[in-house]
Amino acid sequence: MKMNKVGKSDLTISEISLGCWTLGGLNWVDGSPNGWANVNEPEVEEAINYAIDNGVTHFDNADVYGNGRAERMLSKILGSRTKEVTIATKIGWFKGTAAHAYEPTHIRHQCEQSLINLKRDYIDLYYFHHGDFGTDDVYLDDAVAMMYKLKEEGKIRVIGLSSYSHERFTTLAPKIKPDTLQSSASALDDKYLAKGTPTSDLLNETGISFVAFGPVAQGLLLGKYSKDNPPKFEPGDHRAGAPRFSVEFLTKLEPKIEALKKHFGPTGEDLARVALQYLLKYDRVAAVIPGFRNLAQVKMNLSAADKPLTNDEFSFVQSIFSNKGE
Repeated sequence: MKMNKVGKSDLTISEISLGCWTLGGLNWVDGSPNGWANVNEPEVEEAINYAIDNGVTHFDNADVYGNGRAERMLSKILGSRTKEVTIATKIGWFKGTAAHAYEPTHIRHQCEQSLINLKRDYIDLYYFHHGDFGTDDVYLDDAVAMMYKLKEEGKIRVIGLSSYSHERFTTLAPKIKPDTLQSSASALDDKYLAKGTPTSDLLNETGISFVAFGPVAQGLLLGKYSKDNPPKFEPGDHRAGAPRFSVEFLTKLEPKIEALKKHFGPTGEDLARVALQYLLKYDRVAAVIPGFRNLAQVKMNLSAADKPLTNDEFSFVQSIFSNKGE
């Protein structure tokens, strides 16, 4: 599998990596659901070992995924294989008893706790998990100083920034100086990567990388859901009530998925290739990190490795989603 550098750092990661949000299971933070349906740990173990054996070198985690459960599960499954992989994790959505998750002392505490959960001496890639640094960015300077102190101490190798708007990326990146940005991206919405947008310009001007979560749009781009039988999610699953799983959205999406099937093939593997390689066609994308819960899903995603889209194929997908799901 192709390996890509993370920004200007010496860290390299597999172009198809794996996101570990699902490992945290059903979960709530400050009364709001932010988890997924619970996973079966033996199935996850089988999937992770297969992934490593087939070229995956990078697992993306966060302190808030199951409030530590996902980090601990990943560590338990990896065992001695932890030395074979790059692990990313994040700070920001779990504030504990702090007034704000980016209080410097809380950042240090969570870093240390993540190291304990992961059974590691350092975190390869440590992200600010969002761009909210308080009113007028009151926590920003001290939070950045703490991140760089942890890096100087050898607890962090590379610093990243996850956020959800062009404005936050372009405002914060010059101050944080991350080697990579992370956010949601897919053929349904590639606004951070599309040519001429503020974040895309930032990536190209600075050499910062981009790591894309949600590349298969939580299964929507794999044709998993039907307007005739829309999915239902348990309490604690962040997808419950999300507009993208509504009958209205699925009704608009289905003809687009059918067009992809007709052009590229009808199987899950065909559609996974389209979804993942569409994003990897962008030069600044270092990795896509689809989620997973079992071996079948990992096999489907890894079947897309080393099968780039041609320019014509990329343009075809772009034309299908030019109205971004409308």
